[in-house]
Amino acid sequence: MPLDELRALIARCAARPGPLAGGARVSSVTEPGPPAYSVAEPVFALVAQGAKRLTSGDRVHDYGAGQYLVVSVGLPVAGHYTRADRERPFLGFGLTLRPAAIASLLLDAGGAPPAGGGRDATPPPGLAVGRASAELVDAVARMLRLSESPADAPVLAPLIEREILWRLVTGPCGATVRQIGLADGRLGHIARAVRTLREHFAEQVRVADLARMCGMSPSAFHRHFRAVTAMTPIQYQKQVRLREARLLLVAGSGDVASAGYAVGYDSASQFSREYRRLFGVPPGRDAVRLRGGHAPAAELAAPL
Repeated sequence: MPLDELRALIARCAARPGPLAGGARVSSVTEPGPPAYSVAEPVFALVAQGAKRLTSGDRVHDYGAGQYLVVSVGLPVAGHYTRADRERPFLGFGLTLRPAAIASLLLDAGGAPPAGGGRDATPPPGLAVGRASAELVDAVARMLRLSESPADAPVLAPLIEREILWRLVTGPCGATVRQIGLADGRLGHIARAVRTLREHFAEQVRVADLARMCGMSPSAFHRHFRAVTAMTPIQYQKQVRLREARLLLVAGSGDVASAGYAVGYDSASQFSREYRRLFGVPPGRDAVRLRGGHAPAAELAAPL
C-alpha cells in the first residue's frame, strides 16, 4: 500500500537529524496537544497517519490519512491534532509552495487552465483540502527516499518537486494551487493586500486604500478578500495583531498593556478582551503559562 511505505519513510526521516531533500519537512506527533496558532504560508501538507483540524476565519477543515491541505496565501490559522498517540502517531509531510516553481510549470504546460468567470469572478479559497491520488503519494515517497541517497538529491529533488506540483495543479485543489503562480491573477491582488496588512499590522489601514492598490472597487475587494481568507480585512489584521502580541508576551517583551500598544491597540481592555476571545485565556495568564515551559514552540507552530 502506498501509504504504508510513506508512513515508514516519514517515521525514519523524523528520527534522523538534519534537513531533508528538496526542502521537505516531516512531523511525528504522539499526542493531540493544545491548538497551535500561526500565520500559515503557502504550503502543501499531506497526512500519512492520524488526523488534524485547522480553522481559518469561519471555516473548519478536518483532514486525515490520505488527504492533503494546501494554503495559497498567508492565513492566520489555528490547528490541533485530533488523532495522534504513541501507538499510532500523527505522521505528516510538508512542502513549501513556491510561486516561481508553479509559474514555470504553468508556462511549460501552456498556461493555467481557464478558471472561468472573468476578472471579477470570485477567487478560489486560500485553504483547501483534497484526497491524494496514488501518483501524488508515490511522488512524495520518492522525495523522502532522496534523503537516504543524498548524492541524487541535487539533481532529482527539483524534478520530483515539479511532479508534486503538477499532481496538485491537476488535482481537486488545482484552482487554489494555480493561483499561487499567477502574479496577475485574483489571488495575486489579494496576496498584495495580505502582505500590506501583515507588514503594517500595527497601523491603521483603510480598506478603500487596499482596494485601490488591488485595482478593485471596495465591494469587489471585500468579496474577494473574504473568499480567499474567510475573514474581512479588519478581522485579518486583528488576527495578525493578536498573534504578534502573543509572540511578544512569550518573549517577555514588556507587560500586557505594552504588548497591546505595540501591535496597534489603543485600549488595553479591548486588547485583553479580544486576546481572550481568540486564545481562550487572558493575555497575562497565557504569558505565564507559555513562559512556564508548556511548549510554546508547539503552540506557535506551522500547520503540518
